[in-house]
Amino acid sequence: MTANSPDTQTPLAQRLRNFIVVLVAGVLGIALFLGLQTRTPSASLSELAETATPFDEALTNGKPTLVEFYANWCTSCQAMAPDLAQLKTEYADRVNFSMLNVDNTKWLPEMLSYRIDGIPHFVFLNAAGKDAGQAIGEIPKTLLAENLDALIAESTLPHGSMQGQTSELEPQTGVSGSTDDPRSHGAQVVAQ
Repeated sequence: MTANSPDTQTPLAQRLRNFIVVLVAGVLGIALFLGLQTRTPSASLSELAETATPFDEALTNGKPTLVEFYANWCTSCQAMAPDLAQLKTEYADRVNFSMLNVDNTKWLPEMLSYRIDGIPHFVFLNAAGKDAGQAIGEIPKTLLAENLDALIAESTLPHGSMQGQTSELEPQTGVSGSTDDPRSHGAQVVAQ
């Protein structure tokens, strides 16, 4: 047999192929693990929206409600999604969690009624559906929890008016000439 015969190259080629398959499988396994660990909060935000209590139901079922005005593109909303998911799990049997997307014009009357000028914007509604307090921006989970506890106890919210960091975004231009667009995050346009 010569060194180039198929019989002598087959075991070496087979070992090399097996090594490459094991190496690729290992790399893919690590990539999958890291991908799951660094899953973007936007997926969690979408999941929260899908499982949220419909707004009309939240107003009539006799439970207090936390309403979040949000948008999928809002980085502050995305950043808060994991905390809201934890709060929803903890309070689901006692509080409605309702989410209204500011990009859906269906919610324009509610956006005007609650004066939404930045997102995320949280509205705390008592069991009768009346406004008990509001918060704008990234709010620590502990403060939201304290407000939810007070809402359940039908007492005054300890943090009834809070403001945290909102997503940064250029004001929308050409939107009916208005700077009151919720996507402006409260930014004022200065005429030059």
